[in-house]
Amino acid sequence: MKVLVFGKTGQVATELSRYKQTTCLNREAADLGQPENCAAIIAETDADIIINAAAYTAVDKAEEEEALATIVNGTTVSEMAKAAAKRAIPFLHISTDYVFDGSGSRPWCPNDPVAPLGVYGRSKLLGENGVKAAAGPHAIIRTSWVFSAHGNNFVKTMLRLGANHSELTVVNDQIGGPTSAKDIAAALIQIAEIFHAGQGKSGIYHFAGTPVTSWAGFADVIFSQAKLPVNVIGIPSSEYPTPAKRPFNSRMDCSDLDAAFGIQAPDWRKSLSGVLQELNR
Repeated sequence: MKVLVFGKTGQVATELSRYKQTTCLNREAADLGQPENCAAIIAETDADIIINAAAYTAVDKAEEEEALATIVNGTTVSEMAKAAAKRAIPFLHISTDYVFDGSGSRPWCPNDPVAPLGVYGRSKLLGENGVKAAAGPHAIIRTSWVFSAHGNNFVKTMLRLGANHSELTVVNDQIGGPTSAKDIAAALIQIAEIFHAGQGKSGIYHFAGTPVTSWAGFADVIFSQAKLPVNVIGIPSSEYPTPAKRPFNSRMDCSDLDAAFGIQAPDWRKSLSGVLQELNR
């Protein structure tokens, strides 16, 4: 099985690059700002599976760069999906909890109504719709709160701040499931293998860590596992305003992924331990 991955330096792409069957394309090889070029790569590839692990992920900056975010997360993804569908190559795509408005308190199911709060969520939803419209074999994997030992993420930010502060204020009214990039990559490879065997079921799936927590709760566990004596003070989102609105409820129902591919929601606390060990090395 040959897997072509769009993305090389992002959190999930970095983890995917560790699998021997993957070929990962960096920005120079595949610029997602150029839809036609990315589609042309798929039209000519000898890969059995395509994974799109590249995206415009600067949530706040997207409010100022809507055109670019829309192209990268929407238009280009749609063109890639069309090219893959034309050749019947399974197309696996990573999406986000930001397609929902974050209302309520029950976990979001894949078929629940979507209503993104900002540019980032709208651009990712446009990409989802493009993949579905292409009508080729596909799996859209919505995930949340991604962390790893590389790139920019909440875990690394907390460790940096925690090294110099005995007390930190962290938002406690946004609830979701932290998800390690390593777990996402492993899930994608398992899904790819099932599609390659001709048994993949196209659709939208959720994959997020368990149990759910708040950002403040996440920070508490980070400091506890890292043995940093930091007191976390929970604050409402209103006390930490950002250019882009964040969903309050990012709980995700992952049962469909388990039913279709036998992949269960991972315990993010165990994954966090592995990330901290990697950072220490």
